[in-house]
Amino acid sequence: MVDLAKLNKWELGKFFDHSVLPKNTTEADIRKGCQEAKAYNCAAFYSASAFWTPVVRDELQGTDIHVATGLDFPFGVSTVRMKGLETEEAVAAGCTALDMVMNIGALKDKNYQEVKHGLDAFVKAAQGHVTKCIMDVCFLTDDEIATACQLIAEAGIDYAKTSTGQFEGPSMDQFLIMKNTLKDTKIKLKVAGVKFPRPQNAYAFLLAGADLIGTRAAVAIIEALDQMREIGLVPPYQG
Repeated sequence: MVDLAKLNKWELGKFFDHSVLPKNTTEADIRKGCQEAKAYNCAAFYSASAFWTPVVRDELQGTDIHVATGLDFPFGVSTVRMKGLETEEAVAAGCTALDMVMNIGALKDKNYQEVKHGLDAFVKAAQGHVTKCIMDVCFLTDDEIATACQLIAEAGIDYAKTSTGQFEGPSMDQFLIMKNTLKDTKIKLKVAGVKFPRPQNAYAFLLAGADLIGTRAAVAIIEALDQMREIGLVPPYQG
């Protein structure tokens, strides 16, 4: 669990995946987002698809920031074969971190074999790069969240992720179901779709055990660190 008392803003950046995802995104938007990710030492920069990956790769060259993209947005309903092909294409383009949406409809239908095949194809096609599976918990019951986490663990995916950020974000209760289900595994936890007030909620999820926050507002949230310390939500700096 992150010890916020020992982090300054630069160090805190590694707990954030920055992104630019709007449908009207331009190349200038992507390059600006990459520059922000570098300025704030983020863990990764995400575009909405591998279409932008060559630009992201160019901007992040020489850094330790992951070149990343989302896959099978927003509902994860592509066939197993297409999940694999989309992942292969992203890796070939230069992605080193990949977030794929679980087949939410198949999960709700209890078609766990279809879900598992999709996850296995994703892991295989990722070729050892960082994998994150998105559940979009706003569409799931508590039992479905727990089942999804178990399937993620069985597939050996690196991170269970709450949301695409395109719909309603997670509640703390939903996040804690994920945390408790995966507590005896090596699977890490990524929160996206953080609700307003965004800085306070983002820090609350980190305090609750999130390993990463995925957000388009990484800059504002990191910049709020001093304010969060001032109001007592985050402990004083002891680095």
